[in-house]
Amino acid sequence: MAEPSRLRPEDRPDFEAVPHLALSTADIRGALGADPTGRAATHLRAHALAHADDITAAAGEPYRTCRAVRRATRHEARRPLGAGSPLPALAVLTPLVAATSAGALLLLGGLLQVTDVPGPLPGSLLAAGWTLALVAAVTGFLALAALLRTALGRHGAPTAGRVQHARPAWRQALLDFGVLPHLRRHLAPHPEAAMTPCSPPDTLAPCPARAGKDRTPCSD
Repeated sequence: MAEPSRLRPEDRPDFEAVPHLALSTADIRGALGADPTGRAATHLRAHALAHADDITAAAGEPYRTCRAVRRATRHEARRPLGAGSPLPALAVLTPLVAATSAGALLLLGGLLQVTDVPGPLPGSLLAAGWTLALVAAVTGFLALAALLRTALGRHGAPTAGRVQHARPAWRQALLDFGVLPHLRRHLAPHPEAAMTPCSPPDTLAPCPARAGKDRTPCSD
């Protein structure tokens, strides 16, 4: 059995926007039309916000999906590139080692050549240094290309698409299965009843005078 979904603090702003949408639907707006002061709508919205966990549980499955997608996205963002593989380390170390070795060989070969050391040693050191310099340049370029490709693949359309789909899907389910039924249930316990400004401040029940046959205005 799935654990009941409780509204997370970071999702509170998304939740608070849904009652506003629900109060603008035709049936709710029409039922609240009998209250020109707007106090009934304010009470209704406050009541929905006070029961956020119960309403969220009504759209529990889409909410759990949204949270799972968000956790996966955050995990991917925190995970080092190529975690668990020696290739990233080699891609970084190879150009560094090659460039350092090339610099040392070129410097030594140049010094030997300047001091007119006889024999093929200065030329061999210079040739090896230029070879290592070429290796450092090629491996550095390949490493940079691999890192850019991995970064673009991680933050590309598939991950962004999952997040962009899961969040609106949860908000729509929250509206359809959570907030609207909650508001309708507390707006009109009886089909013939409607919210009026004379409802007590601690309840959303309809005015007793309007719930019966008498249609005269309420008085204190």
